[in-house]
Amino acid sequence: MPNRNTGRYSVTQKYLMTRGQAINFPAKFFDANFKKDEVYGIVIDIPMSSDVLTTMVCFINGAANLYFNNGGEYTGASQKYRTLVQAAHTLVANAGQLLPKCKKSTSFDLPTDRTHNIFLLTKNGVYKTEIASGLIPESEPEKRTFYVLYQRVLNELRNCQLKDDAERRRK
Repeated sequence: MPNRNTGRYSVTQKYLMTRGQAINFPAKFFDANFKKDEVYGIVIDIPMSSDVLTTMVCFINGAANLYFNNGGEYTGASQKYRTLVQAAHTLVANAGQLLPKCKKSTSFDLPTDRTHNIFLLTKNGVYKTEIASGLIPESEPEKRTFYVLYQRVLNELRNCQLKDDAERRRK
């Protein structure tokens, strides 16, 4: 749950800027010639606890980064770990199935509860949907599949962090 006094997570300016840049990242930076409604990037706000908000950013090229509301980040792992690239690419490549469950959005508010905000980036604009905490109804298979795929990316990011930490300790 977010801060009880404001109903919002406290965030740093760095976090807001980085998140905003990710949501507005243009398709032209990728080699592919995307169709108007083809997803090339994803930004997911994931509440982790009452005061920790994580934003995961993934792109079609397999890049995957984490940004934290306190200004921290975990970036660059895609340059070292092929399993992360594969998981992130799979997530973005399959995100089009979720597009019909989304609404075009020009407002990118932070979550105010345990709900995950999902932003799909296309040449036609940014589309948003949400996944509430708890069980995802069987009547929403697209969201269930998408949730499993992005949990896989989160797991790969965590594995990469552990490998990086172990490598640092060996030095």
